[in-house]
Amino acid sequence: MAVFTPVSDDQARAFLKAYSLGPFRSLQAIAEGVENTNYRLETDGAVHVLTLFEARTDAASLPFCLGLTDHLAGHGFPAPRPVRSRDGNWVGTLNGRPAAVIEWLPGAWLGAPSMAEVEAAGAMLARLHLDARGFAVARGNPVGPVMWRTLADRCATAATGEDRDILNGVETALARLNDPWPEDLPRGPIHADYFPDNVLFQNGVVSGVIDFYFGCTDLLAYDLAIALSAWGFDGAGAQVPGAVAAFRRGYEAVRPLTGGEAAALPRLGEAASIRFTLTRLHDRIFHDPTKLVTPKDPGAFFRRAAWWRAAG
Repeated sequence: MAVFTPVSDDQARAFLKAYSLGPFRSLQAIAEGVENTNYRLETDGAVHVLTLFEARTDAASLPFCLGLTDHLAGHGFPAPRPVRSRDGNWVGTLNGRPAAVIEWLPGAWLGAPSMAEVEAAGAMLARLHLDARGFAVARGNPVGPVMWRTLADRCATAATGEDRDILNGVETALARLNDPWPEDLPRGPIHADYFPDNVLFQNGVVSGVIDFYFGCTDLLAYDLAIALSAWGFDGAGAQVPGAVAAFRRGYEAVRPLTGGEAAALPRLGEAASIRFTLTRLHDRIFHDPTKLVTPKDPGAFFRRAAWWRAAG
């Protein structure tokens, strides 16, 4: 369960005085997620998500993240609109954390999507990349190659046993990858965390794409590589037969890759696997047992790197 900062009903009522959402009815913690604290917020007017942004989400990045979802929603894309307070602000402060009220989207994420649903998710990512064009705000990748080095160095101070073995493998991969970013590939706003639990379905159709807080300006093919690494493998890191092809087929039906993107995809896929291995490894090594969140297995993502190397 991902609740880093508890919020009482009275604290929520006080925070909502800045909004025109109707009287408070209930607040329920949302279990999914490992980065921020999320609650299902119900008022007499509607249901929303109340998000408190924790340490890894830089408050300075929120105009990009919330602005991107607002931009996408304005183009008919199923992204949640942030709600402005009466003062016109998207972000307030609650219990010492930046906080925002976000539109609640219908549907639920799928633990075992069909190949048709995987293909639909791929098509929606391509649509995201196309609809995001024209969004003028830029943000550097907060978990790009420079941060990988920082995370690896910090993990090295405390890694033991299996974690040390994974870190040794990561170091080998980093030395081989060096800088995996080709300079001449298409760039733009990306989601950077397009995992199944951030894509909602209703009646077999994508009804919402949420959690843009790793969103940034980067290679579109890297975003695709992250998504393929997320949708194409099971929880243990084994490839799901047909899933990588289905997702890519859906994506390219909407936005065909350039030749350079297709050639770079295996390298970017290995880079994506190392990125998520490192953040999960760091979170497991430095897990705070007082926080109501369960660290995810870094080994499951490290296993994906070998598949991408073979694909290359």
